[in-house]
Amino acid sequence: MTFLKRKSEVKERLSGGQPKSLWRDYGEALFIALILALVIRAFLVQAFSIPSGSMQPTLLIGDYLLVNKFSYGIRSPFTNKVWIPISTPQRGDIAVFIFPQDPSKDYIKRVVGLPGDKVQIINKKVYVNGRLLETPQAVYADSLVIPPPSSPTESPRDNFGPVVVPKDAYFFMGDNRDQSYDSRFWGFVSMDALKGKAVIIYFSWEGPQGKPLYQAFLGGLKNLLFHFSWNQESFRLRWDRIGTLIK
Repeated sequence: MTFLKRKSEVKERLSGGQPKSLWRDYGEALFIALILALVIRAFLVQAFSIPSGSMQPTLLIGDYLLVNKFSYGIRSPFTNKVWIPISTPQRGDIAVFIFPQDPSKDYIKRVVGLPGDKVQIINKKVYVNGRLLETPQAVYADSLVIPPPSSPTESPRDNFGPVVVPKDAYFFMGDNRDQSYDSRFWGFVSMDALKGKAVIIYFSWEGPQGKPLYQAFLGGLKNLLFHFSWNQESFRLRWDRIGTLIK
């Protein structure tokens, strides 16, 4: 015991300081973990949730996604501008981007038009460079076809363009074509506004519309405590969606 104590004392003298306290060890570990989490979030992977039905049935309200921020280049964590280009979006990618009309919001849609593409929509059918674009994931819930707009106040939902996508910009649409607020209404998304490509659903739940996750979960738990059964209408995990790759 005396030998071990002396060995420890010698170690302290060689290190030139007092032994670290347990709290200091924990504090340093927590600080390093925090820095790593911030680096991962800023440059590699970020989590997002789906608040609307504009991408149904591909993405549902209550889906939680991981987005690969590395896929479209290494970016500044402050301005989102590309520092080191790696690749560019491909047609069909589902990507998260900064909403052009409100930089405080993030949107998620599918890439339809690439730089230089001519995009046109005729009676709900999407044409890119004069060819019909087939998107198997797209759905049309409304049988009504809105005619071409004759003024800026009329909807371009079903008849739009033609427009040419500018350099370093992209044309996005939601898979729920009749219920999506996308490039048909507010224009193009610049390369500098892209945040990354959606890759996987890591969590998914279903509950009453408009109710946040914690309230829905507490509703299910309350029923379990008082009635010995979980309230599936208040909170239900979608096990079949967890771990699903996004296409």
